[in-house]
Amino acid sequence: MQMNANYTSLVAVGDSFTEGMSDLLPDGSYRGWADLLAARMAAASPGFRYANLAVRGKLIKQIVDEQVDVAAAMQPDVITLVGGLNDTLRPKCDMVRVRDLLEQAVERLAPACKQLVLMHSPGRNGPVFQRFRPRMEELFVHIDELVARHGATVVDLYGSPVLGDQRMWDVDRLHLTAEGHRRVAEAVWQSLGYDPEDDWNSLLPAATPPNWAARRVADARFARQHLVPWIGRRLTGRSSGDGLPAKRPELLPYEYEDPRA
Repeated sequence: MQMNANYTSLVAVGDSFTEGMSDLLPDGSYRGWADLLAARMAAASPGFRYANLAVRGKLIKQIVDEQVDVAAAMQPDVITLVGGLNDTLRPKCDMVRVRDLLEQAVERLAPACKQLVLMHSPGRNGPVFQRFRPRMEELFVHIDELVARHGATVVDLYGSPVLGDQRMWDVDRLHLTAEGHRRVAEAVWQSLGYDPEDDWNSLLPAATPPNWAARRVADARFARQHLVPWIGRRLTGRSSGDGLPAKRPELLPYEYEDPRA
């Protein structure tokens, strides 16, 4: 991997994590770490081009079928690939198939770019994620093997204590807050050899845990607004991304101005 590199293009491949949920903008769209990273890379490289093929809810087979060949054909300097986590969160998950599909994706993408970036996705501390941690960790072991075999780089977000902090997660308990996405962007930025802007892994200030009543109110809100609809989609075979197009389907010049700035 080049250090202090000056890359001229980026293609992001994946699901809701890469689409940017829950980093919500005033117009109802999502920003997210990939947009933040692209903005910083564009500032360092005039004429920088960016595409984001990610769509929320996608499983690894859908990512391979719908995004991987498109990304490879763009021949960018950098491709980021984050996928498979939605599979591990399903009640039934064939981990052999997930690993095989991820390997297919890496085999297609690694030769198509100067630098392929994979990740160990962050995991929220709490009882829900505990059930799925063995699958996640199995996936991450396989990712490390692929990184070593194909000369990719890996960003270990799973090992970050601060990204496990519940305050870094939105009320849906599945997606990072704006601050979480900002830190992921910084982590990937540094992994590409750019000079650090800050310590993305620094801990949040200590806080008083919410009392029992506040936790029950939050649990009820989460169940009503997010858990029940999620279960409903699983039972009916639907996805939150059904019918949605890629966030930024073409590799075009990118200049980003944050409306919240």
